[in-house]
Amino acid sequence: MESVRRLYQRFSSLVHELAKFGSIGAIAFVIDTGLFNVCNVLIGLGPLTSKVVATAISTTFAYLGNRFWTFRHREQSGLGREYFLFFLLNGIALLFGMLTIGFTHYTLGFDDPLSLNIANIVGVGLGTLFRYWSYKKWVFLEATEPIPMELPEAGLRQDR
Repeated sequence: MESVRRLYQRFSSLVHELAKFGSIGAIAFVIDTGLFNVCNVLIGLGPLTSKVVATAISTTFAYLGNRFWTFRHREQSGLGREYFLFFLLNGIALLFGMLTIGFTHYTLGFDDPLSLNIANIVGVGLGTLFRYWSYKKWVFLEATEPIPMELPEAGLRQDR
């Protein structure tokens, strides 16, 4: 039992970070898939255009959730820099979705909603692996100093 406790202590921050990342990702996935279907099936934008629109909106949600919840303990290197890198890396991850949807639609000739949704899910899965790795490496950097869990109370003097 002691070895399990030591293992948990060693990896607890990673487990918590992955759980938060997964929660934000699950909500972003629902947003992405819902908008993809609304744009493609109801509005008729086409599968690739629908994917771009859905990804742009779900990525904005994911950035805010990851910055202010998942990776809030990491150093903040400027919202402009982080937002730019976040969208750049999501643009690269979007290619996974575009390739799987494009292959399914244009190469295999499957244009039914089920086939396109399966392709979308595969693309999102591949993109998620890339995103988690790249966010930790380039966007949400390790803190150079410990970041306090609570903000200090301003204006209180200790010498009274």
